[in-house]
Amino acid sequence: MKRKGAFLLLMLTITLLLTSCWSKKELTDLAIVAALGVDKTKDGRYHITLQIINPGNVAGGLQGGGGALSPPITIYSASGDNVVEASRRASGRISRRLYYAHTNLVVVGEKLAKEEGINTLVDAFDRDPEFRNTSTLVIANHSSAADLVKTLTPVDKIPANKVLKTLEFTERKWGENVKTSLQEVMKSLESPGRGTVVSGFRLDGNPQQAQKLDNLQESAPEATLRAAGIAVLKQGKLVDWLYGKKARGTVWILDKIQGTDINIDWAGKKEAIAYQTVRQKTSVSAQVKNGKPHISVHTRVEGDIGDMEVPVDITNPKVITKIEQSLRKEIKKELEIAVERAQKNKTDILGFGEVVHRTRPNQFKKLKTEWNDVYFPKLDVDITVEAYVRRAGLRNKSFLSGLKENQK
Repeated sequence: MKRKGAFLLLMLTITLLLTSCWSKKELTDLAIVAALGVDKTKDGRYHITLQIINPGNVAGGLQGGGGALSPPITIYSASGDNVVEASRRASGRISRRLYYAHTNLVVVGEKLAKEEGINTLVDAFDRDPEFRNTSTLVIANHSSAADLVKTLTPVDKIPANKVLKTLEFTERKWGENVKTSLQEVMKSLESPGRGTVVSGFRLDGNPQQAQKLDNLQESAPEATLRAAGIAVLKQGKLVDWLYGKKARGTVWILDKIQGTDINIDWAGKKEAIAYQTVRQKTSVSAQVKNGKPHISVHTRVEGDIGDMEVPVDITNPKVITKIEQSLRKEIKKELEIAVERAQKNKTDILGFGEVVHRTRPNQFKKLKTEWNDVYFPKLDVDITVEAYVRRAGLRNKSFLSGLKENQK
């Protein structure tokens, strides 16, 4: 009897400790937020724009009864003295609980990034246990975050995915943008003397047209989203935009180039030969001489000939050597332009201070407080580039060379 009583008591205790489904979340009670935009209003409040997924419309395309079409997303907005208050206020307009676990994109308006910076926003997102710090952060280029979040995009039914995929593929193929997560932004903001780079995104076209279903029903949409430049942040505030070679040179020094195309002049013709990079590696080292830091940047690139607009005998080793020399000059020029622009902005987005800190921690302590404003702008930087042509595609002899020989 004693054993039966003990067993019964044990079973009752276990039953009381079972948690069951006390924390369940019904899908019909959740509003899944795909993207979050944050702007600053004229009266200094935070204005958030929520891009919420309509699950049924995403699964079956544009749905509706009686000929009426419905978009794959719904937009809700709210304002507050801080991001948390704005999010809570939005609950008065939505019949479901806002669910941020699938929010993969955060858009910050350019005005907010310039005037106040992103430090407060990053702190709020990092404190939320439901918000992912792997979410991608972008700055609205010459636009508000609301305009970007509200834009309907063809091909990718969820606009947030359009932004994320565009950043991913342009980083892989062109190299003038970087896909930056909240976690990476936090690390760079916390790093002593370090500036921060974040990709920009722009709305091309009329913002009102971008929100209409008509924009999805045209083969050439009047309003589209595109990657546009790299935002330079100093102490969390937007101070400059980088485009073209300045942007690519910056990405190159950061060793985040995955692939790009370099054009060089040949035989008097501008940008006559296109060179596609296949492998590249950039390393940065630092020395301190007489109390002054010195930086060395070394880049090694391997790639293929992608296009030739003039007859070139690439079977000749001397010609290949000359092409490689031209490539080295062109790449070195881009890296030098990136360094000059960063020094002009007095913002070490290139991570040179981190390199000095790793190699000479005791000496960097003396330089840290004035690194961006005093030491970095006058920093001596040596750039060395190695560039090699490995392949010439499916054709060794130029097609244009063959035509030229036949015409003789």
